[in-house]
Amino acid sequence: MLGAGLPLDRSLSILVEVSDNNAMRSIIQSLLKTIREGSSFSESLSKHPKVFTRLYINMIKAAESGGVIEAVMEKLADYLETSGELKEHIISAMIYPVLLGVTGFASVLILLTYVIPQFAKIFEEMGETLPLPTQILMTISGFFSDYWWAVVGIIAIAFVAYKKYSVTDNGRYNIDAFKLRVFRGIVVTVETARFSRTLGTLIKSGVPLLEALRNVKDVINNLIIRRAIEEIIKGAKEGKGLAGPLAAANLFPPLAISMMKVGEETGALDDMLLKAAATYEKTLRTMVRRLISILEPAMILVMAVVVAFIVISMLMAIFSLNDIPM
Repeated sequence: MLGAGLPLDRSLSILVEVSDNNAMRSIIQSLLKTIREGSSFSESLSKHPKVFTRLYINMIKAAESGGVIEAVMEKLADYLETSGELKEHIISAMIYPVLLGVTGFASVLILLTYVIPQFAKIFEEMGETLPLPTQILMTISGFFSDYWWAVVGIIAIAFVAYKKYSVTDNGRYNIDAFKLRVFRGIVVTVETARFSRTLGTLIKSGVPLLEALRNVKDVINNLIIRRAIEEIIKGAKEGKGLAGPLAAANLFPPLAISMMKVGEETGALDDMLLKAAATYEKTLRTMVRRLISILEPAMILVMAVVVAFIVISMLMAIFSLNDIPM
């Protein structure tokens, strides 16, 4: 609508009429009211921090100072759509493995807590010594049947403890450090793509480098990398540019650093950042596909081994009962 030449307040009025979401409609009405009272667009957005992020607001603020709101809104739309597509791609890829794991676990749980105890009663009535695998299976089944409440309680306590620990500074740091050690490739690729996409979009929208870096720090999830960006900001303040402090942090891939260095040398840092983002977003999609291609057969194999153990244990017991003299 801005591109069609409509003023901002008229565009927001139309958005109020066409919005299907009641909560969003009320927010747009609030924006429209605040703007008509004399506030700027960025000031109006800042009154809704749960909806509009600091990055979003600062991009609009830079657009207002440069008189290019329409162009920056288009960049924001591209940024949000690209980020959303990447997130949706990862979530969609994980749906099947999660469903497979849940249904497999539920099936085994039903076998252990309902089916096997029925056979256990028959075996007890026969009074014969069962094969070792069957005894192990019966012990596991009995434990889950008798102490399922304890298992559920332990899982619930562990989950609550983890959630409480993860919100503390020390806990968040340790968890993120563990993720970085174990899943370094994926974590670094995700954060590099996010860093490059966000910083490139901000700089292209006219936000100064230091302010852009402060905004980027807020969108980085891993605390280790976020703290490294604080050092990068210090280096940028001292006139060291971007590529040098990034290389010193020893967290970002060499290719990304090289692309940023070229961007600084040629005066096209924003374009090189966006190209780096596209490169690592493509890499991330490839990594997710490879991970899923390994995860799915691995989960099927594990479930097959578990079910095979259950079936073989029961068959061994049944065959041993057939040897009992009548």
